[in-house]
Amino acid sequence: PFHVGEMGACLTEGVQAHNVMACVKHYAFNNIENSRFFVDVQADDRALHEVYLAHFKRIIRAGVASVMGAYNLFRGEQACESRLLLTDILRDDWGFEGFTISDFIFGVRDGKKAIEAGLDVEMPLPVHYNQKLLSLVEKGEVAESTIDQAVLRVLYTQLVFHNTPDPIEYSKDLVTHSDHIELAKEAAEKSMVLIKNEGSVLPFRKDVKRVLVLGKLANQENTGDHGSSRVYPPYVITPLQGLRTYLGEDVEIIHRDETQLDEARQLAGEVDCVVAIVGNDYNDEGEYTSPSSMDEMFNPVIEGYKQMQKPIKVALLKLIKKLGITTFQLQEGMAPGGDRKSLSLKGEQARMIEVVAGINPNTVVCLVTGSMIMIDEWAKNIPAILYSWYAGMEGGTALARILFGDVNPSGKLPFSIPTSVEHLPYFSSTDKEITYDLYHGYTLLDKNGHQPAFPFGFGLSYTQFAYSDLSVSRKDDRLEVSLTVSNTGERDGEEVVQVYLGKPDSKVERQKKLLKGFKKIFVPVGQSVQVSISVLLDDLRYYDGQKKSWVLEDGEYLVMAGGSSAERGLLIELVTISRQIPV
Repeated sequence: PFHVGEMGACLTEGVQAHNVMACVKHYAFNNIENSRFFVDVQADDRALHEVYLAHFKRIIRAGVASVMGAYNLFRGEQACESRLLLTDILRDDWGFEGFTISDFIFGVRDGKKAIEAGLDVEMPLPVHYNQKLLSLVEKGEVAESTIDQAVLRVLYTQLVFHNTPDPIEYSKDLVTHSDHIELAKEAAEKSMVLIKNEGSVLPFRKDVKRVLVLGKLANQENTGDHGSSRVYPPYVITPLQGLRTYLGEDVEIIHRDETQLDEARQLAGEVDCVVAIVGNDYNDEGEYTSPSSMDEMFNPVIEGYKQMQKPIKVALLKLIKKLGITTFQLQEGMAPGGDRKSLSLKGEQARMIEVVAGINPNTVVCLVTGSMIMIDEWAKNIPAILYSWYAGMEGGTALARILFGDVNPSGKLPFSIPTSVEHLPYFSSTDKEITYDLYHGYTLLDKNGHQPAFPFGFGLSYTQFAYSDLSVSRKDDRLEVSLTVSNTGERDGEEVVQVYLGKPDSKVERQKKLLKGFKKIFVPVGQSVQVSISVLLDDLRYYDGQKKSWVLEDGEYLVMAGGSSAERGLLIELVTISRQIPV
């Protein structure tokens, strides 16, 4: 939650610095894709406030203009119709002053309940609002003041942004401006995470003459979801293109895919290095857009256009529906996106890796994905593994620069990779009800005593860093955590310093440690950098479900700092906190 909250807050501030309204979604508990239209999520108050709302709260405090609700239910109510979420917590507790909107088409099922819960706008068209709300007001079933309140929230927010001057002039020549292209490349470079590099096989030597590139994804424009988050860049540099451009015409780049295993095996022993590009695309983990059939999508859209008094669109949609153009039932595997059925690579990708594993010592597997991939079945004989993600329009350029050493990798894993899927929480994309508690990711591994294959926050560099001199001091409402990071390797590099806190003798059950601060720093070779990270005392509290309030415990806390969540690499300091000093 802390990591997601900080990232979301920075995005919010960046968007709104350009006088554009930011909208945080999906509030809340939208964690399962395929069942999001019907799943009912259960969670006690501690899990609610400490885990599943904490990142939203951080983004609200950053000043986000609007909040979008979720499709799923929470405690038996649609999230977009929950007064607890939309009013009691969002407005009364957190002080949110912007406006709320529904998720699209299926977010609202009861217009009266939604508007009275605090949902200001139904998106993308009025299926349950508009004329239906007017009728409810005329019958006296919904107070006119409730409608006024929703309208005023929208107008107030619009007026704030309308009366705020834009910081620059926005013209078409800003699209794919050279500065923006460089930023896209830098973001890709700094995000890639090197998790294995046996024998310092990376970076590859630049005097290579023949390179084998494996995998269908190497030659595919693959920037992620094709649903509502899709963007359309003017070009995409694929991994294959990036390597060809980087290495030039004098280097032979040979491409083979998962259907050419015999050739791949032979060529792997004849080339200077092997680069396998495997992982996912929008079919594997994109937005799951359909409920059980497309008819269910058309009916509310027709109703919305009726309310908007758009008779031509209503007639056209009815005709299309009558002709049966949309009456196909989704079959297994037909719909793109959704929750992955397996956390491992596809069978054909794993077989391709196994075929070439151990043949060429200069081999790297690059994982294109937006989430965790289990690697245990093939990683043993692969010397180098790099998470290259959906790296955007300049992703291929960034990948080549990482592999051949122009860029020193500095990204860190935003999740843990367990040694077994059995160490992960229960998951189902078909259950109608799911219960969440305090534990997931590294907190669950800590609780059960499972060592991860690769811990949360982990990432290698082409240099080495040493941590020392941890000290912690109290300054008013925060702890100041200070330490020294030294570059003991042979090249300049960036490191993400992480601070975790734990309360070993807490009177309530708590996670063993939680991320509470991080900072990315540049350390020249042979030099040391002093790092200071602030931790708010508010962030050390737990939520008391009976008292409906946050509690800061007196006593000893463990402050841990290092390059990942792995305890064997953390510096540890014991500090005593007393509430006698005002928080």
